[in-house]
Amino acid sequence: MANDYDVIVLGSGPGGYVAAIRCAQLGLKTAIVERENLGGICLNWGCIPTKAMLRSAEIFHYMQHAGDYGLVAQGIEADLAAIVKRSRGVAKQLNQGVTHLMKKNKITVHMGQGTLTGPTSLTVKSDKGEDQLTAKHIIVATGARARDLPFAPADGKRVWTYRHAMTPGELPARLLVIGSGAIGIEFASFYNDLGSEVTVVEMLDRIVPVEDADVSTFLEKSLKKQGITIMTGAGVEALKVSDKGITATIKDKAGASATHDFTHVIVAIGIVPNTENIGLDGLVEMDRGFIQIDPYGRTRTKGLWAIGDCTPGPWLAHKASHEGVTAAEAIAQELGNKDAHPHPLNRSAIPGCTYCHPQIASVGLTEAKAKEAGYEVRVGSFPFIGNGKAIALGEVEGFVKTVFDAKTGELLGAHMVGAEVTELIQGYTIGKVLETTEAELMQTIFPHPTLSEMMHESVLDAYGRALHF
Repeated sequence: MANDYDVIVLGSGPGGYVAAIRCAQLGLKTAIVERENLGGICLNWGCIPTKAMLRSAEIFHYMQHAGDYGLVAQGIEADLAAIVKRSRGVAKQLNQGVTHLMKKNKITVHMGQGTLTGPTSLTVKSDKGEDQLTAKHIIVATGARARDLPFAPADGKRVWTYRHAMTPGELPARLLVIGSGAIGIEFASFYNDLGSEVTVVEMLDRIVPVEDADVSTFLEKSLKKQGITIMTGAGVEALKVSDKGITATIKDKAGASATHDFTHVIVAIGIVPNTENIGLDGLVEMDRGFIQIDPYGRTRTKGLWAIGDCTPGPWLAHKASHEGVTAAEAIAQELGNKDAHPHPLNRSAIPGCTYCHPQIASVGLTEAKAKEAGYEVRVGSFPFIGNGKAIALGEVEGFVKTVFDAKTGELLGAHMVGAEVTELIQGYTIGKVLETTEAELMQTIFPHPTLSEMMHESVLDAYGRALHF
């Protein structure tokens, strides 16, 4: 039967397409169902194209400060349309790459809206008609979408979600960003670098609130120094939208309300899982719309699995991909493949990265969370200004912080802010997976001159042994 499979994956984001590839590698007849673009939100409208835009803003920033490097650059301008065009080209290239991977791994792609008709069957509706598909196992990987403000839904003109912010028709003169998570802060950084007057409103008492408090404090000072207005402990009570702009009523941390004028607003207040109207009723347990799963991706219904942003957080592309592999291995094992080795998700070893300027990256427990969990901690920190490579790069803003269990030496968490820290954090992530203690990290030889030496020095500092500061 042409439309009968071992596994059908509903959704082709970084969780779905990776799950499909691993299923195929394990010898399973696999299909994937996608209603829009292969690669999902991350590849087409999220992680990758935003980084292309941020790279353009970063280079623009360096060109404006060419004199700091002994260079002369005059008449520097940002071409917003060209920046967006490059970003969309990057997304298109990667979309074509996923298409190639589907063909390479002999995965059947069904384009259309998929709806479950049972735990092992679904329909796919498209312009060409309707197909009936069946499988021994189905993986739901439908992702999530931006959450709207209830009193001012996004219109793509003045009120933007991240998707609108990636294809702007004009550069905002005065931009309001509501929410200071990774998405909000990245766009605040991007538009500020290009010349917009940016204000960030966060209802909690600090920006990037999931990060270590020291990182939040440092980043806020840095962003303010760059000219971004930060309002924490504040909330947007109303938005009055017109053709000419937006008037926002904002209550500050003192409880006083005032109106402020902006040309555009980006709403970055979280996500809504794409789990409604796809046939899940009665099949899975949900919490606020997110599908509840076990550490391998199983739902309460045999044969039905879920991964990625439609399940509990953190809502990160790399977490979704990891879950996709885990679910594929577990399915293959159930189907008798002795080469499958499922491994449950270790939530304590999921790194997080935010590509603002300066970058932030972290893994594991913050200092506060470690103390709340009952640990006696040893904390080390090392500044960029103490690192030779950072000074040579002209990037002396930032620090690396490590948190250890004082009794066992276990690495509990690591937190960074500064240039290229998103490339450094994986060293600590590997350390956590390998259950590394301070002894192994101290005895590791770090190459010189590199930014990674700060990781070594931070560990040494936790035990009173820092060498260069």
